[in-house]
Amino acid sequence: MKTIWFFLVALTFHLPCSFGQSKAKPIRLFDGKTFTGWQGDTVRTWRIQEGALVGGSLSQTVPHNEFIITNKSYTDYVLKLKFKLTGHEGFINGGVQFHSQRIMNPSYEMIGYQADIGNGYWGSLYDESRRNKLLAVADSAQIKRLLRPNDWNEYEIQTEGRHIRILLNGEQTVAYTEVDLTIPQSGLIAFQIHGGGKAEVHYKDIILEEIIKKSAGQ
Repeated sequence: MKTIWFFLVALTFHLPCSFGQSKAKPIRLFDGKTFTGWQGDTVRTWRIQEGALVGGSLSQTVPHNEFIITNKSYTDYVLKLKFKLTGHEGFINGGVQFHSQRIMNPSYEMIGYQADIGNGYWGSLYDESRRNKLLAVADSAQIKRLLRPNDWNEYEIQTEGRHIRILLNGEQTVAYTEVDLTIPQSGLIAFQIHGGGKAEVHYKDIILEEIIKKSAGQ
């Protein structure tokens, strides 16, 4: 019996981080009508259409990456949203930035984590303008089963401490723990339309639930 008890205690300490056990009231980050709370190129790149943030063009090649960005920074949370990517020429891609910041050169780019959107990248975690590589790659068979091409899909991004999970249409595709202690685990949230393609990406129903940290003794 003692052996079993010690095994259970050890297992408890090695279980993955439990996301969102205590969450604040959900916040709707986008009101579906205005750019209140957001910043970006709302003249040429981003518009509001049928309750969604829409970036890009199906008639003209998007010249370079563009982002629509929250005014506020966030740390630990569960982010839920719906997205749709369409396109017919060039590199058709978008993404959800988090724990991110603007950079000065080039001024339109961002640095940080991205829940990627596009062929070969669906459901995966990319490090934008920093390590410039996929940090965790989703299983292609799982993506083929889950994805609704050219239609609305759902992302859920869970981030707590140095732990990150991405869920596509309700199913986890990657789990990642950051080992580089110099990389910030807070920052802006943003949505990307990638340059180099005739493509549009739509984002809507954007809900944030911040995780409340329990103090010692609670």
